[in-house]
Amino acid sequence: MSYLHVFDMDGTLLKGTSASLEIARATGSEDELRDLERALASGEIDTRAFAAALPEVWPMLTGDHVAEVFSGGPFLYGIADVCGDIRSRRERSMVITMSPDFYAERLLDFGFDEVVASRFPPLPFTEPPLPENILTPADKPRIVEEARRRAGIARERCVAYGDSMSDAALFRHVAHSVAVNADHHLTGIAGAHYSGGSLVDAYAEGRALLAAA
Repeated sequence: MSYLHVFDMDGTLLKGTSASLEIARATGSEDELRDLERALASGEIDTRAFAAALPEVWPMLTGDHVAEVFSGGPFLYGIADVCGDIRSRRERSMVITMSPDFYAERLLDFGFDEVVASRFPPLPFTEPPLPENILTPADKPRIVEEARRRAGIARERCVAYGDSMSDAALFRHVAHSVAVNADHHLTGIAGAHYSGGSLVDAYAEGRALLAAA
């Protein structure tokens, strides 16, 4: 039986930042984006309200802008190497993120088998995203359940990699988890912790958990 490796993007594959923040920095809308992030962190708005506001923050955003931002993103070292090792073992890798699909789906170029993200209308925006297309933290366990069942992988053979409160429900759901450059919300939940700039080393922590099981 195979294994399933599930990765978060913002703060995990992207160290210390998010896709939205990187786009905001490149488009001169960082102040507006940080205001939205503060409202999200305080509970004033949820992920769907956050997503609904983005077309107003980025009215002229194009795919070319996103490609340029993605190419310069502060990704952890060795993402393609990790994806290659997982695939060579005939295991599965996926990314689940609440960030926009027009950014996240570019992660497929690293070699991930699947990327699940919030679905937005085509760029440049002419309308806001549909609320039902925007992911919440509670969706992550559901998406993993669907993926592992399709692949015939037991929950005990799934390992998640994440960094924050948005990953807590998933960490409680799967048998193995690695907190990557994580905040205090994952203390006492994660099976292993990693701090640094290498996904290769974080992945080694996950493999050690699987080997010990």
